Amino acid sequence: MTPTKARVGINIDGRSIGPGCPPYIIAELSANHNGDLNTALLLVDKAVDAGADAIKIQTYTADTITLPSDEPEFQITSGLWAGRTLHDLYEWAHTPWDWHQALFDHARARGITMFSSPFDATAVDFLDDLGVPAFKIASFEAIDLPLIRYVASKGKPMIISTGMADQDEIAEAIAAARGAGCKDLVVLHCVSGYPAPPADYNLATMTDMAARFDVLTGLSDHTIDNTTAIASVALGGVIIEKHLTLDRTGGGPDDSFSLEPGDLMALCRDARTTWEAVGRIDYGRRSSERENVKFRRSLYFTQDVNIGETITPDMVRSVRPGYGLAPKHLDEVIGSITTQAIHKHTAVRRDMFAAPDTTSSASEGNKT
Repeated sequence: MTPTKARVGINIDGRSIGPGCPPYIIAELSANHNGDLNTALLLVDKAVDAGADAIKIQTYTADTITLPSDEPEFQITSGLWAGRTLHDLYEWAHTPWDWHQALFDHARARGITMFSSPFDATAVDFLDDLGVPAFKIASFEAIDLPLIRYVASKGKPMIISTGMADQDEIAEAIAAARGAGCKDLVVLHCVSGYPAPPADYNLATMTDMAARFDVLTGLSDHTIDNTTAIASVALGGVIIEKHLTLDRTGGGPDDSFSLEPGDLMALCRDARTTWEAVGRIDYGRRSSERENVKFRRSLYFTQDVNIGETITPDMVRSVRPGYGLAPKHLDEVIGSITTQAIHKHTAVRRDMFAAPDTTSSASEGNKT
């Protein structure tokens, strides 16, 4: 399979993302502002302090995402938001559009990238006018191919989350993005449970998705700790997205399955440590091992040996430290002739011995 540009890597707001780059950590603000702009601005600060690469918001209104209906199919009857209608939930959870400029300005001032998930074409245009460096397609919108095509037409990097999408739907979403001109794409494996149990994640799917669709992959993680997200880095994930809150017990729509600032800081640290540990294929000696060569075995002379002597088994042993020839060369050493005088307890080197001169012995035999 020939890698596309996306598999080689993408760039968002000057930050390279892909193979050979540390994982890109996105703090999802989502509804965790709980209706307070000052809380939203403080969450930006907390994302910066934790070491996140980006903070993401969501751009919709209740009326752009659903209908104000009380019909049964619009009622939420289980889970965190049971008892509300869809319209009630999104009226409660949305980030007011008149906050966006203040949020983007604050993010720029703090030196962190901000972008958003649009949920309809009006949100796409609004965000594009704000100069967002990238767009995110939320999991439940992964089947909205017209929306994906419209976002792709803006010519900016895209991240598509795949919660609830099956293999065919993921293929359709990727094809829609690429067909509409998206050159820089990352697809996030996701489970749309709030919270989601780690066992539901089946992270092997992420590596299969990367190979099957020839895309960079990452993880949108709704588990309540960092274990799953960190494991995704070891499987090649280049992006991690986690929700951020000031207080998990705050009572907001997404608080209960979000990370608090200290947890996000730990995620940023541990994900990057994992990336460093995965590293590259390397069978050579590591810098941390160099001083330990004295604990390896090698060949050493056990006694003084004169120049021109035949080396016998009692003259050489395999011992620690490891500064001499490896023990596998013992058969070459035994029976060879020393080329110099050797002091006992000296490491065996190749320049200290030579093979016996069998040619001269054969000539002497022919004369008799």
